[in-house]
Amino acid sequence: MVKVDRRVARTQEAIKKAFLELMSEKNFNNISIQDISDRANINRATVYLHYLDKFDLLDKIMEEHIYNMGNLCNPDGDWIEETMHCMEYFERNYLFFSTMLASEGAPYFRNRFVQLNIEGFKKEVDVTKGKNLGQSADVVAEFVANAFVGVVEWWIKNGMPYSTQEMAEKVGELLERNLSH
Repeated sequence: MVKVDRRVARTQEAIKKAFLELMSEKNFNNISIQDISDRANINRATVYLHYLDKFDLLDKIMEEHIYNMGNLCNPDGDWIEETMHCMEYFERNYLFFSTMLASEGAPYFRNRFVQLNIEGFKKEVDVTKGKNLGQSADVVAEFVANAFVGVVEWWIKNGMPYSTQEMAEKVGELLERNLSH
């Protein structure tokens, strides 16, 4: 893994934070590189040093979160514990998720989020026995992934009315009920 200079990392974080704040305030199409640089307190050339344009910036932010969730939210049998890791990640990155999901800032991200979960849940579905006997693994994975993403959206849109622990317990139990043998 390539070690990133701390100043570069700080600058990129400032750019990403400024961009997400702006996306939570106004439409993506109305955000300029100048707006981002002003908010991040850097010059425009610095933004272009790190990103091709605002589309590249958005893509990189989304890919970073998809990658992190893929590594963090992998079920290994303990649904509540794994769901806890995910809920804590959503809470730590509230600005991103509230912008991408609650404000419908990027429908593309929601689709990627669902796909990530479909791929993960598909590995856990057993249609040869138990409550999913005779079901289609694809249908079960689609159902559970869309339900999971929908619940996360609801939680974020409503200002996280339950703690991460409560959500992990509630959602983890539902996942276990629908995916366990």
